[in-house]
Amino acid sequence: MLAVFDVEGVLLDAEYLPVLASIMGPEKEKEIWDITKAGIRGEINWEEGLVRRVHALRGIDHDKAKEIAENLPIMPGAKELCSALKNAGWRMIAVSGGFTIITDRLKHDLGIDKIFSNELIFKNNKLEDVKLNVTSDKAAAIKSTVQEWGVRRDDIVVVVDGANDLKLFALAGYTVGFCPVEIVKERADDTIERRDLSLLLHLLEKKYGKAVLATTSK
Repeated sequence: MLAVFDVEGVLLDAEYLPVLASIMGPEKEKEIWDITKAGIRGEINWEEGLVRRVHALRGIDHDKAKEIAENLPIMPGAKELCSALKNAGWRMIAVSGGFTIITDRLKHDLGIDKIFSNELIFKNNKLEDVKLNVTSDKAAAIKSTVQEWGVRRDDIVVVVDGANDLKLFALAGYTVGFCPVEIVKERADDTIERRDLSLLLHLLEKKYGKAVLATTSK
């Protein structure tokens, strides 16, 4: 079995760029939030919105950016969920429109097997640009790994919150919206409305039976 997660708003209980923008003042924070929310709702071209947000934050110090990234809160229930899945022999992928600066820690903190994300570019220790490895088509980023691992569609669970995650649904046998925007709520097989990722364990038992979370012998 394979679980595929979005990162910001799912594994992490925060959106990184608005938090980063807050160090530049409330007006900058509002500007970044407005673009972020429009992207989550699917109202603007996602890639264009991401580049605009990063460019609006040019000049931020690398050490400050890293400090904020490392202190973003893990979603309540995420450690419990990921530990249970790991013990039951699941594989886990995180795919993010965010950045390696926030996602790298998830291998250690949550035991995520493979992570796909974009990369902030710093010059002379100052934020300059972004390198896009993951587009609005997040499925394209992970498809080759899923094929390489030989996981059947019926054995894939996708957990997301935003409109820009919807193409992942095509890869999955079971889809879950986590505190999702309306369009995700409409298209997901199930929805979690509380910010507690451990609630997914109950849904997985309901969908697949308790055996799917039984601890495998090492």
